[in-house]
Amino acid sequence: MSNKPAFTEKKFLLVLIFVTSVFMLWGIAITMGDVLNKHFQSVLNLSKSQSGLVQFSIFGAYFVMGIPAGLFMKKFGYKMGILLGLTLFALGCFLFIPAANASSFTFFRVALFILGCGLSTLETVAHPFIASLGDQRSSDRRINFAQAFNALGTIIGPAIGSYFLLRSSTGTEGLESVKVLYLAIGIGIAVIAISFSLIKVPDTTDPHAISATDEAALNIDHAPSKKLFQHKHFVGAVIAQFFNVAAQAGTWAFFINYGHEVMGFADATAGNFMVLFMVMMLLGRFSGTFIMRYIAPNKLLAIFAVCNIFMCLIVAQGFGLVSFIALLMINFFFSIMYPTIFSLGIKNLGKHTQQASSFISMGVVGGAFFPLIMGLVANHDIAKAYYLPIVCYCVILYFGYNFNKLKEA
Repeated sequence: MSNKPAFTEKKFLLVLIFVTSVFMLWGIAITMGDVLNKHFQSVLNLSKSQSGLVQFSIFGAYFVMGIPAGLFMKKFGYKMGILLGLTLFALGCFLFIPAANASSFTFFRVALFILGCGLSTLETVAHPFIASLGDQRSSDRRINFAQAFNALGTIIGPAIGSYFLLRSSTGTEGLESVKVLYLAIGIGIAVIAISFSLIKVPDTTDPHAISATDEAALNIDHAPSKKLFQHKHFVGAVIAQFFNVAAQAGTWAFFINYGHEVMGFADATAGNFMVLFMVMMLLGRFSGTFIMRYIAPNKLLAIFAVCNIFMCLIVAQGFGLVSFIALLMINFFFSIMYPTIFSLGIKNLGKHTQQASSFISMGVVGGAFFPLIMGLVANHDIAKAYYLPIVCYCVILYFGYNFNKLKEA
């Protein structure tokens, strides 16, 4: 075995580019949902708790689609899994047109749910797919590389949404802008799907199906006799991911509200600050990847969870600029949490890896419920709503701090 495995192989380059672009696409879609949350409050006269149903529709789809997406991937392969995800993504976008024509929030939620099914499928398939495009020992590097483009997508999403949506907040004009924007996105996704269907994917191998010799060299103990849910570190990852995405969804959903109500920004200005908010995540992801060379990923996860507990305490005080900076920093410390929990959760699972990927993706359903709860508090005090994510970061702290014990149990 080579001491320095290649990042990927030449035959996989074109496929790697396409799959990496998928990471960016769902980053754009998720954060545009946060802009829609605020936009629908204005154009459809929704309360904050009602607008939280935007996140409920998107992230609820992850719970529904997680296992079917994994089964589809197992039966038909990675390429067909990506094409299914892109098809559902595009269909959800096109359904925004009749939803806007009907001025129906319920119809919008149906469109968002189908779009979310597409995102769930893409996310379930893309992680093991990107890991399979080369040497197993460099799979973590490929996942982190792709996740960096996901972070780039989360920057592009609010920039697009703020420019096209938040500048037009009246009913008819606001819904027309939603219709035109999502029609354009749907066409773009359809073009990508057609292009990807024309590409031949070289044979890939399960990056976790390695020989006994390689296992010894890599110090891996798969414990093949265990069933999936007997791996406590996997179960811990599913729970941690549930609370992680819950905190993310709630924090992101009401970022623009916080900028408007606590800082006094116009909606469009607060939306522009959300771009900076996502830049902080990108910076955190690159910084975290570098720091992991010196600090074990689970320990860094625990440290960042502690940092976010303190950030939430400051944000909840509504101290003006100091609290707003702390709000920006939440995304910096949040940055490594999703990919790190995902990576830790599927370690040493061997043949269970693809199934585990489905369940960890289903953990994203936490993002469906938490904005609703935060919205109930935010209806009265947007700053105080940021006390709630502290519970989530305590769970993540426990998982990161006790990861080695869970893995050895």
